[in-house]
Amino acid sequence: MEEYHALSDATMTTLLERLEDLLDELGNNDAEVDYHSGVLTLKLGPYGTYVVNKQPPNKQIWLSSPISGPKRYDYVRDTDDWRYSRDGEELSTLMERELSETLGRDVHLGIGRVSDLS
Repeated sequence: MEEYHALSDATMTTLLERLEDLLDELGNNDAEVDYHSGVLTLKLGPYGTYVVNKQPPNKQIWLSSPISGPKRYDYVRDTDDWRYSRDGEELSTLMERELSETLGRDVHLGIGRVSDLS
């Protein structure tokens, strides 16, 4: 459980920092990001809201996307990332793709190699 908390906390903190930087660059007053009690909320005005939260009992990170819907990510040691078991896609890959398409610019969140974040 200690490893889960270290990896998920590092992921959530890095994700928050990258999203804050992204929103600062965009200068969009309709967008905001907030993180409290293990729940990160990214509001993109008319584009919808992303919610990313820790799920310690399951040792997962859950994502609710306005585009792809809900997904549950497990840490995969072999690939050092958070992956959705049903399609094998990485959390960072999905979020970068969706945000890039939504915002019309390349988005790089840098949360792919989880052990490098802590």
